[in-house]
Amino acid sequence: MQITEKDGVVSFAVRVQPRASRDEIAGEWQDALKIRLTAPPVDDRANEALRRLLAARLNVPLSAVRIAAGGRGRTKRVEVRGVTAGAVRALAG
Repeated sequence: MQITEKDGVVSFAVRVQPRASRDEIAGEWQDALKIRLTAPPVDDRANEALRRLLAARLNVPLSAVRIAAGGRGRTKRVEVRGVTAGAVRALAG
């Protein structure tokens, strides 16, 4: 998984599977962190669920998690302020 860290912001790719049976981080998919979400990909509900899940798992406020690219697709670039690249890498298991 490719993770970049610059000016206190960690950036990494995420592959989202909406409408899953539960919210979970399912390891890696190619160069991205694979995340399953119960929310449907309608009205930004999956994006908000993604932000909430990452904020909770990384122990940062919701405002620290931002979807930088790919808001309408399954593969997204996420930026998180206030964490280290090691903390993100640990999410993948």
